[in-house]
Amino acid sequence: MLKEIIISIQSYFEAHRFIVKNRLWKWILIPGIIYSILFVMGIYFFWTSSNEAIEWMLLKIGVKTWLDQMQDGWLSFFFIIGQIILKFVLLLFYFSLFKFTFLIIGSPAFAYLSEKTESILTNKHFNFDVNQYIIDIIRAIKIASRNIIWQTVYLISLLILSFIPLIGWVAPLIILFVDCYYVGFSMLDYSSERNKLKTIESIELIGHHRGLAIGNGMVFYSLHAIPIIGWVFAPAYAVVAATISLHRAKENNIINH
Repeated sequence: MLKEIIISIQSYFEAHRFIVKNRLWKWILIPGIIYSILFVMGIYFFWTSSNEAIEWMLLKIGVKTWLDQMQDGWLSFFFIIGQIILKFVLLLFYFSLFKFTFLIIGSPAFAYLSEKTESILTNKHFNFDVNQYIIDIIRAIKIASRNIIWQTVYLISLLILSFIPLIGWVAPLIILFVDCYYVGFSMLDYSSERNKLKTIESIELIGHHRGLAIGNGMVFYSLHAIPIIGWVFAPAYAVVAATISLHRAKENNIINH
């Protein structure tokens, strides 16, 4: 799996050179700018409303009232740490929903960008078929929706775990890896669909080569640490990098499909 993660990370650097060489900037910048605007608006909304949501949640389950009655310094300390972790977990949960919603909205552009990338890599011309293109978009929407459901199940379980002192402190790290896998999964599936793999076949393929998905998602997340530029580049670069990583994995006989 480590080799696959390395291939995915290297594919981002190759994706940058590929985009510059083939002048794909309009397919990068337009969805990227829209994504950035929605991302900033969403984070602002989350940050201004999350404190009230956490306070309401803690009051409803009686934790805050119980803590006030105990008046214990160590319990208060763990409670504060727990609140910070809970807010971070909720931020990851929100970001997951936002990300997959955008992938659904942007699926027409991303499906085309993935096809364009593979066409250049393989010198193979893909005839544009409106019906097939619509099928590809519907497939991408279904995959993104499936990933939202499964990831939500995992995140809710980990959200409950985050209430447990000490043990719950690892919850954000686990959530991050789960999120990396599912975002990478969505990016890789564009190539699976184009190569006529059924949904179940794509799930099996990516599941067996989960390092490609995790590596793709890790860099996708890392780009968000770079204000504005990273936000603009993250979604489309992830699509191009995922297509390149699958191509390289096949060249190195890591994948035999």
